[in-house]
Amino acid sequence: MVMFDHQALRQTIVEGAGALSVNAIAPALVALALERREAELTADGAVSVRTGAFTGRSPKDKFIVRDGLTENSVWWDNAGAMSPHDFDVLLADAIASLTGQDLHRQDLLAGADPRHQYGVTVLTPSAWHALFIRNLLICPGEVETGAGAMQVTIVHVPHFKANPARHGSRTDTVIALDMSRNIVVIAGTLYAGEIKKSVFSLFNFHAPRQGVLPMHCSANLSANGETALFFGLSGTGKTTLSNDAARPLIGDDEHGWSQDGVFNLEGGCYAKTVKLSASAEPEIFAATKRFGTVLENVVLDADHVPEFDDVSLTENTRAAYPLSVLPSIAKGSVGGTPRTVVFLTADAFGVLPPIARLTPEQAVYHFLSGYTAKVAGTERGVTEPQATFSACFGAPFMPLHPGVYGDMLAEKLRSSGASAWLINTGWTGGGYGVGKRIDIASTRRLLNGALGGTLERAPMRVDELFGFEVPLAVEGVESKLLTPRATWADGEAYDAKAIYLAGLFRKNFEKFGGEADASAGPRLAQAAE
Repeated sequence: MVMFDHQALRQTIVEGAGALSVNAIAPALVALALERREAELTADGAVSVRTGAFTGRSPKDKFIVRDGLTENSVWWDNAGAMSPHDFDVLLADAIASLTGQDLHRQDLLAGADPRHQYGVTVLTPSAWHALFIRNLLICPGEVETGAGAMQVTIVHVPHFKANPARHGSRTDTVIALDMSRNIVVIAGTLYAGEIKKSVFSLFNFHAPRQGVLPMHCSANLSANGETALFFGLSGTGKTTLSNDAARPLIGDDEHGWSQDGVFNLEGGCYAKTVKLSASAEPEIFAATKRFGTVLENVVLDADHVPEFDDVSLTENTRAAYPLSVLPSIAKGSVGGTPRTVVFLTADAFGVLPPIARLTPEQAVYHFLSGYTAKVAGTERGVTEPQATFSACFGAPFMPLHPGVYGDMLAEKLRSSGASAWLINTGWTGGGYGVGKRIDIASTRRLLNGALGGTLERAPMRVDELFGFEVPLAVEGVESKLLTPRATWADGEAYDAKAIYLAGLFRKNFEKFGGEADASAGPRLAQAAE
């Protein structure tokens, strides 16, 4: 790996900038953000911000420098390439754009395990972005600090516009990562999630070289200290189901699985707040009321109270807050070797059962598939669900071929003996627009059965199409719910939709070619293409 003097880079930027706020504590950053009109306070003291035209990530504007380290390791089918020359020009121009601007520097950590830790410096002219990343990464002193942490520098220039002809970008927005020198440039977007995800992308590239499986998942602990993992795309309930006052939270979104167990990459949570309520998600709701929590694109009423049901700006409304505000967190943000792995999906086709037990091979298949289904967009009268497949439940952040991560998961499951489950939090009795969403109470009973081990002893049936095992009866759960076909008014309509979904799985898996085993997927040979 190419060595690089990160301190020299940081000093170069500092010298070109105006007044420097180094590692300012939250109140100072809040005050600066308010003074500059970057933000406003809610009635409870949270910081409300708008991200303008970008209310989500820009995956097509993300690039990795193509050099000797990345040429034969990055899965270029899933990543844009930038030349080293174009990156250097972009970096120089980004630094020059900071001349005379007040700059905020945050020196933080990523990785609660000191043996697998990154020292992350974020340099930004925006006070609220500095507060955001301070909420989400680990502040020095919160966990044990390791010697020789890998150094990362993120140059955040949200108002700088890239030039495609000069910088090799696609548009005037760019997120560029140099994996050899661990430098990131983020330009042309105010969406703060790009900062967080760039750290995750770097980790996902380097971690496998250290024998660590990087995971886009949440994790928590049982009362006796057993670790559980929760994988799931947006809208599947990952944050909701892993936030349980009875189970200390290791972390909300990004973790590593080493030979010693699981560790959180972050020090905070970046929770969706759409339709948030105190009754359904009390821990997250309470966090939105603390001073210093950053609320992205949440509409406030005339009294500065958040209106979480208002999605006029975007459905991707978010709250960024440190783990320390939650009532139950795991000490040191670490846990032992996982005993339970849960894959969450919100199947809007109404086909999948509410829970299924997976063999290790099936677990790898569903990990590589990363399936959920979203309801159609805002076009009037369109109700047909849309399947979404995201390899490893985080394809945009996984620079290596998914098979690398899949092989690592297979080895981890074999060596740990962890049980694996697929939980559907989506629809039953028909697809979206016909059936109904599976109630959260039933989901929690099924989840608790999987986590507590009682479902291991439950009688099972084998699903003829998908091949996984489904419980025949679970105390407190309507038995018909466990057999999706029985919840549909028209059984033949269910069969047709099930075959259709199986076909989508099979078609998606074709992109892995001979590098992944499709035999653990749907069994029906004549499944629709």
